[in-house]
Amino acid sequence: MSEQPAVRRILYFADPMCSWCWGFSPVIAAIADACAGEAPIRFCAGGLRAFTTRPMDERSRTYVRHHWEEVAAQTGQPFDFAFFRRDEFVYDTEPACRAVVAMRNLAPDATLAYLAAVHRAFYAENRDVTAEDVLTEAAAAFADPDDFRAVFRAPEIEEATRADFRLTQGLGIGGFPTVVLQRDRELAALTSGWQPFDGLEAPLRAWLAEPVGERHGGSD
Repeated sequence: MSEQPAVRRILYFADPMCSWCWGFSPVIAAIADACAGEAPIRFCAGGLRAFTTRPMDERSRTYVRHHWEEVAAQTGQPFDFAFFRRDEFVYDTEPACRAVVAMRNLAPDATLAYLAAVHRAFYAENRDVTAEDVLTEAAAAFADPDDFRAVFRAPEIEEATRADFRLTQGLGIGGFPTVVLQRDRELAALTSGWQPFDGLEAPLRAWLAEPVGERHGGSD
């Protein structure tokens, strides 16, 4: 029998190239403020379109643009629709996911801020966040760029990113953003999909008021 440490944390399943996650950016920031000192938030890379190799065609452009317009209307987040004039853009979300995982390892406290910076670079500034140089430039506000580049390229970070994808799939999470509350070994979804903070604050604070560490024990 071995006693397990008490755990209270939030798992945030998101993708840096998911428009609804960009819409949720102010909400996850508000959640982080509400939970400061009580429950850390761990970013988990979603892998929305990881390892895509084919350029966007007209059908996919129309589909993505519809989502951007919907997110802009519902959340008020800014979008640069000049993106849709790009030619031969390959919507591979793996590099951006790996960049946030790299920041999670290099400067954990900056993870959410870096995620927001990558979101903004892609959606509001029409920058190509599949490119290592763009991801490194966005990291410069939070970490040494050379250190970031080295971590970003490390095989263990590639594997950690793939492990996030496997965790996401293993939990049956098919949409982003998804926020999961972990209390000891219990997992409960706070939201699967965008919601304003007003709709999440009461259940979040109720969860924070629940005790942890009361039902531990077991063999490993």
